[in-house]
Amino acid sequence: MLFLTIKRLYNLGNKLNCVHNSIAMRNKKQTLLLVVIIIFLTAWMLKDTFNQSGVEGLKGGFAEVAKYRNENNTGPIQRIYAVTVADTAIAELVDYGNLMPHTKYGNTKVYYFLAKGDVPLTLTPGDINFEAKYNANCFALYEKSAMGNFGVLKHPFK
Repeated sequence: MLFLTIKRLYNLGNKLNCVHNSIAMRNKKQTLLLVVIIIFLTAWMLKDTFNQSGVEGLKGGFAEVAKYRNENNTGPIQRIYAVTVADTAIAELVDYGNLMPHTKYGNTKVYYFLAKGDVPLTLTPGDINFEAKYNANCFALYEKSAMGNFGVLKHPFK
């Protein structure tokens, strides 16, 4: 009788050990699956971070010629850019303007000029940002206001 009881306890211990091993195996599989998912998501985020399109990916042949940023860091920051465009028919003016830096409560202006004409090499703050002789070559103005509203004005000096 004692022998049968010991044998039953031994068999019960083996069954419990098998159950414990299957639970441990299931936990290992779940952990492995979780690690694989985390690695995949991290790789995907890194790929998107390093492969973001920039100004180089836009159509139109943009080239920044001049820029101005006021030195006032306590009030509204004014950013002004003069950009030449090689092909105005396919130029993505709004997308280029949206890629330019903008500060909350600041103002960003991008003047677009024909690539084969006169372009200002220096820009100044205020309402008039360059000499009037360059107005004829400026075909568009992108402006993003202090509250984040933006738009493109075609032929701003006509």
